[in-house]
Amino acid sequence: MDGVRVVLLGGTSNVGKSTVAHAVAARLGFRCLSTDNLGRHPGRPWRTPEREVPAHVAEHYGSLAVDEMITSVLRHYERLWPRVEELITTHVTGDDAGPGLVLEGSALWPARVARLDVPRTAAVWLTADASVLRARIRAAGHYETATAGERHLMDRFLARTERYQSLMLDAVDSLALDRLDAGDGGSVDETADAVLSAVSAQNAVGRSSAGR
Repeated sequence: MDGVRVVLLGGTSNVGKSTVAHAVAARLGFRCLSTDNLGRHPGRPWRTPEREVPAHVAEHYGSLAVDEMITSVLRHYERLWPRVEELITTHVTGDDAGPGLVLEGSALWPARVARLDVPRTAAVWLTADASVLRARIRAAGHYETATAGERHLMDRFLARTERYQSLMLDAVDSLALDRLDAGDGGSVDETADAVLSAVSAQNAVGRSSAGR
């Protein structure tokens, strides 16, 4: 794809979107943003040195079934989409001659991205095995030293993460969109290289001429 101005990186939580997006943006000299900056759904339910888990986040993961959590987050992404689409369109068709954009986030739902009628836009979805996602989530939340209650919230977050990826993969594959395994042991640079190769082969948003 010649003259690409926007690269979209979708995928479930903790798949590595942010890290890879920053690497791709550095290669291209683009800005890097997350859809989380446009509107945040209840975030990750574990403590960090800078942040305690808000009560509404703990209640969300502690009280809802997985399907209810999925319904909630997909509705959030649906409400967010007009702002995402506007951001993409502005970078491609606006008068701004500044750098392009790498936009990452779970809000980049395959069916909506595939319907984009915007030139010079590419898209790739990142995936990882459930074991990789589990290890990353547990490491981020210090699962081994967490309380039983904290572990429960992490387990619920993982269940939602895995379910989201399953639905996302079904959508990506049914639309013949490009996806890459970001958890197969490759380095960030190798994954960024693979993203850029996929982008260069695309002749429509998210679709390469050679297929996956």
